[in-house]
Amino acid sequence: MHSSCLSFLLLFIGSAASQQIWDIWQTTWDRSGLFTSLAPSTPINFVSPSTIGSADIVVDDTSVFQTVYGFGGSLTDSAAELLSNLKTQNSNNYWALLDYLFSPTDGANAAGLNYIRVPLGSSDFSASVYNYDETSGDTSFNNFNINAAPSYVFSVLQDIMSVNSYLKIHVLPWSPPGWMKSSGSMDGGSLSSNYVTFYATYLFKCLQGFQSKGLTPYAISIQNEPQNSDTTYPSCTMPVAVEAQIGMALRSMMNNNGFGAVRIIGFDHNWSGVSSYAIPLLQAAPNSFAGVAFHCYEGTVSEQAAFQAAFPDKEIYFTECTGSLGSDWWSDIKALSLFSRLIGCILEGALSYGASTGLMWNIALDGNGDPFLPGSDSCGGGCRGIVQINNDGTYSVNQEFYSMAQASKGIIPKDVGGPFGQRIGVTIGGTLASTLTVGAYVTGRVNPTDWLRYSIVVLNENDGTSTGGAWDPVAVHTTIEFQGMQASYTFPVGVTTLWWFAPATSLNGTKEESYTVYAETDGKQQQPFHMIQ
Repeated sequence: MHSSCLSFLLLFIGSAASQQIWDIWQTTWDRSGLFTSLAPSTPINFVSPSTIGSADIVVDDTSVFQTVYGFGGSLTDSAAELLSNLKTQNSNNYWALLDYLFSPTDGANAAGLNYIRVPLGSSDFSASVYNYDETSGDTSFNNFNINAAPSYVFSVLQDIMSVNSYLKIHVLPWSPPGWMKSSGSMDGGSLSSNYVTFYATYLFKCLQGFQSKGLTPYAISIQNEPQNSDTTYPSCTMPVAVEAQIGMALRSMMNNNGFGAVRIIGFDHNWSGVSSYAIPLLQAAPNSFAGVAFHCYEGTVSEQAAFQAAFPDKEIYFTECTGSLGSDWWSDIKALSLFSRLIGCILEGALSYGASTGLMWNIALDGNGDPFLPGSDSCGGGCRGIVQINNDGTYSVNQEFYSMAQASKGIIPKDVGGPFGQRIGVTIGGTLASTLTVGAYVTGRVNPTDWLRYSIVVLNENDGTSTGGAWDPVAVHTTIEFQGMQASYTFPVGVTTLWWFAPATSLNGTKEESYTVYAETDGKQQQPFHMIQ
């Protein structure tokens, strides 16, 4: 082939094969954009590198970390009751809300939330105190009844499952039955030593009960917040040795009775308990627990690093934090997106310290943070749900939704039946690097010849107040470096999720390319031509 023709062909091939950004979702500080798809009419191209922007995001797809299983919250009795009432009052709104929250369809105007915790028995957000076997001394559990739970808990879960088949259900008790405890009550106290083995059987019966409803759990925890005893709502302190003993007994029962794939997740309490509880628990029963879960109410997210270092092959889940009524919307968006101590840890928080989930507390409450268990002191200023459901059959979503929706868009499967995203390496440079927080992810494909999806979730908090100055929100011109190429985008103050498709980089740092060159818009490869050899 003539050299000039070859040069032209290679130039044409390079242009056709370059990565492009077509997909951008955005939530801005002034609410002019609320989880809005920008759908640009022309793509943002990756081109040969030039001068970097005020911030420079460098995505390193050779550094691959944990799979992110998803985002969500807890379907407490209160949340399920409100959702069930909405279904009765306004069925169209009910299904529209479930779709907006949970639909995982690629490109849909929906968050794709897919990880839900469900209390086993009552919690501080129940109408009354109950468990699944109220008969004192019934160690054979002949009177165990999964239907002691309100029927709407299961019906709403089944409805959510019909919207999102990826749904992962994580069940856990706030307390054993009162007759198993030293206090004789589900409110506060601890498990009596002579009921330890029987309690493992009780938890196994819970798994069977959920399975009978067509809702086999993904995971179970032994005890919610085992370092907390509060006499105003169901709670239970549980020493490390006791939880370890229950975990070993339960694991054996599960393995021998068809629940071998269900994970047991330990601890499920605050970051401050990493050294005093989470690490000793896994040391005591490493083969029984798949990992541990954390809450945000005490300690700091960086304490997860100690667990990571001690057990690099175990999983970390972030499973609870709540927003409070009356707080500032934009301040919460910043805190939620950072998942700081106040409200959790998504971008530079829990996920960057190995967490595979990011969950808030109640999926739904009303505008007053109700309904909750009468007499409970667990939400002094009023807890805020991910969704607010009103008594007139309407609803609205809160700031928790927007932050999780932006993050979820970056990791939900691209293909039906495909994998969730994995966190990959990312660094930030430039003069305004400190104003951005970035998470980066890669999502695999069902068809191994389709290009991978690479996404970044970017918080721009360049509003002046983060440096102690006056309010002055300023967009940040940013360059994005990836596989030796560069794209440019100006991020407004807010949260932006964007993605592109590209071939993988092999472990030696080179692109895994064949001689076939593809035009790329959504990751499906179309073959306009082949390289002439």
